[in-house]
Amino acid sequence: MKLLFNLTCSPVFLSGPEPLLVIRTEQLCKRYGSFVAVDELNLHILPGEIYGFLGPNGAGKTTTLMMIVGITRPTSGRVEVLGQPFDGTSFALRRRMGVVAEDAWQYDEMTAYEYLAFFARLYRVAQPGPAIQSLLERVDLWPRRQVLVGGYSQGMRQKLNLCRALLHDPELLILDEPVSGLDPNGIRQVRELLVEENRRGRTILISSHILSEIEQTAHRVGIIAGGRLLAEDSVAGLAARLGEGQRIEVEFQQPPVTLRPQVEGLPFVLKVEERSPSHWLVTTAGEEDQRTELARFLAGQGVLVIGMRPLKRSLEETFVTLTDAAVRALVEK
Repeated sequence: MKLLFNLTCSPVFLSGPEPLLVIRTEQLCKRYGSFVAVDELNLHILPGEIYGFLGPNGAGKTTTLMMIVGITRPTSGRVEVLGQPFDGTSFALRRRMGVVAEDAWQYDEMTAYEYLAFFARLYRVAQPGPAIQSLLERVDLWPRRQVLVGGYSQGMRQKLNLCRALLHDPELLILDEPVSGLDPNGIRQVRELLVEENRRGRTILISSHILSEIEQTAHRVGIIAGGRLLAEDSVAGLAARLGEGQRIEVEFQQPPVTLRPQVEGLPFVLKVEERSPSHWLVTTAGEEDQRTELARFLAGQGVLVIGMRPLKRSLEETFVTLTDAAVRALVEK
């Protein structure tokens, strides 16, 4: 248990005054009777970053997001949004946020255009027509603007939810499973839209089960299990802190049968996996790139190397490793 939670790290701040945090939670807790859904959670999300919030089902992700946006009241602890305490009652603060919930309710009897126009009036958007058209065009819904929302597919509803969240030009986006129900083209559209909005300065907190999307977009990732934050870092930083070395994919021609034991005997090699007789995965110790040393050794053995490239640990592998360790630790308590 101790080793597991030593993986947790604080955000890395530049030297000088501490920057204004867009989201800060302090010792945030939510209990339902004897069940602890969120346990003393400290999140610090920086201006202008995309923060990926990950965890297995039941980890406390949605509960945390609902406390941040003021829908669910915490049992204890504190939430600050855009530098101010927030409990969901301040319309001025809410107007600076855009939220997409996993199961957002919509007005099925309205057309998509009417739906967005309604929220434009609610959020006092000046001249909403051009904004509505621009958003619907960006997600390929403009041709379906006069279709009733009740006739939309799940993926179309998700894209409409995102348009609604962006309509009032918020500083902060909080998204819970925003690509649920989308096909690959829809996922790509949403990804590109979020990256573009982030480049414009928007801060984004996103929870998703599609880890490849988080891996491609997030600046930092927080992994939660059992209501606790297990680790927080960049994707590369999380992988490096697992301490399982670097991986090198090697392809060569006709290796001698004695080669594998020789490679495994090298002082910087941890293990060798044969994907085929001429295609190996070599894991090396430490963070140093050992490709030059490995290539020099293979050349000395008369082996013709066709290709050699480093393999990064994927976010999915890191996520599984960390959450599996969390489950084992909780069982062993």
